[in-house]
Amino acid sequence: MPKVLVSDKLSETAVQIFRDRGVEVDYLPDLGKDKDKLAEVIGQYDGLAIRSATKVSEKLLENATNLKVVGRAGIGVDNVDIPAASKKGVIVMNTPFGNSVTTAEHAVAMMFAVARQLPEASVSTHAGKWEKNRFMGVELFNKTLGVIGAGNIGSIVIDRALGLHMKVLAYDPFLSEDRAKDLGVTKVELDDLLGKADFITFHVPLTDKTRNILSREAIAKLKKGVRIINCARGGLVDEEALAEALKDGRVAGAAFDVFAVEPATDSPLFNLPNVVVTPHLGASTTEAQENVALQVAEQMSDYLLTGAVQNALNMPSVTAEEAAVMGPWIKLAGHLGAFVGQMTDEPIKAINVLYDGLVSEMNLNALNAAVISGVMKATNPDVNMVSAPVIAKERGVQVSTTRQDKAGAYEGYIKVTCVTATRERSIAGTVFSDGKPRFIQIRGINVDAEVGSHMLYTRNKDVPGVIGALGMTLGDLGVNIANFTLGRAANGADAIAILYLDEAIGDAALAALQNTGKFLQARRLQFEV
Repeated sequence: MPKVLVSDKLSETAVQIFRDRGVEVDYLPDLGKDKDKLAEVIGQYDGLAIRSATKVSEKLLENATNLKVVGRAGIGVDNVDIPAASKKGVIVMNTPFGNSVTTAEHAVAMMFAVARQLPEASVSTHAGKWEKNRFMGVELFNKTLGVIGAGNIGSIVIDRALGLHMKVLAYDPFLSEDRAKDLGVTKVELDDLLGKADFITFHVPLTDKTRNILSREAIAKLKKGVRIINCARGGLVDEEALAEALKDGRVAGAAFDVFAVEPATDSPLFNLPNVVVTPHLGASTTEAQENVALQVAEQMSDYLLTGAVQNALNMPSVTAEEAAVMGPWIKLAGHLGAFVGQMTDEPIKAINVLYDGLVSEMNLNALNAAVISGVMKATNPDVNMVSAPVIAKERGVQVSTTRQDKAGAYEGYIKVTCVTATRERSIAGTVFSDGKPRFIQIRGINVDAEVGSHMLYTRNKDVPGVIGALGMTLGDLGVNIANFTLGRAANGADAIAILYLDEAIGDAALAALQNTGKFLQARRLQFEV
């Protein structure tokens, strides 16, 4: 009988699910706070069910000699070392959609609170004052709401805002015009939203592209009197610059549930008038906590008893029988998606996947999910193979699949084409007999490239001296090349190079390559190998 440890607080109903399914369970909700004691006992368990208090570190995993699955009741997995778990062969699951409504409702509640100054008015009235004239608010009716991020949670906020008869502008690079029409919003660029919105709410993950998306420069573009709501991620807003804008009157109010540093014991936003702050309560409702707890218990039981995988962050959603055969191909599909995702800066309209030969007979749903997840991780690192197809559909990205009989030198291969409004970008790959994925064609140019964690892609005109400039520039910067693959369309036409590096290349190296004047494009790439 499999054995699971629940080391954080989980509902009794969820714990009972394990028992009813035939899984032995120890419910020790305070153990997650004692990392030493947890490390002592973790070797006894096949599964670990957690919330946010338990830290699943590399050190803990070293002691987890029998651990097969970690289940996070909730979406955030910042407390789990996923690369270390993957190396250990431990599946990490979360529950990505269990608290979407709750988080969206909290954002709407915060919008009401800051519009009507409810917290300050409550404190004043509790103190025996009757300051009716002090707390003059504004209506939401007929105001313009700017939504930054129109994915799962953002679309729920949009629906509620339209019910309040607000006008809604949406900024989301991956939102198609058709999807915007279905949602009932006007799709705009970020600067347009900043200059027109009366309220702005954020519903995007924290990535390199979204970090400080409301910077000091962006705040200067805001419509005077705007109110800012952030229930998504700390770090999306320059809190210090926003505090200054609140003080000088450009911004009329703000409501924040998340902060750049958490737990937030201090912030430039604290103790300012008409600023509502809460301690990351977005998912804190009875219903949401119950939903994610029940989901994680069901998912973990399914995996431990039948081998079925759902909502895994480091494992495809396939049956146990399929996993042994498909594993290398699923990894390849993810790499191909990650390549085109990292190479594409425009909104994606379509993802077309061609399966040739033996791979065309496999579970294409799982392979498609791996491709889509790879594409979307470039802008949303929280997606997994379950949530990525849902998000792609919500954003109007068309996914098409083609099967064909063996049509080339390989027993099977996958080709991924990413379509934007202005171009198509394609890459193909296969799995060799050693089980390792390879890139075999980029931009129609044949290559044979091993996939590494850190890679560099360059494109140039096929003229003498380019290879030397590439090697010399990287050598001068101390960048070591582990593997080097070249290809060209024809003599004198475009040529490409894809390099497997020992470490990530920095901005200085990219700038140095561009400064040589020999490269049409130089892009760093990262892959989860």
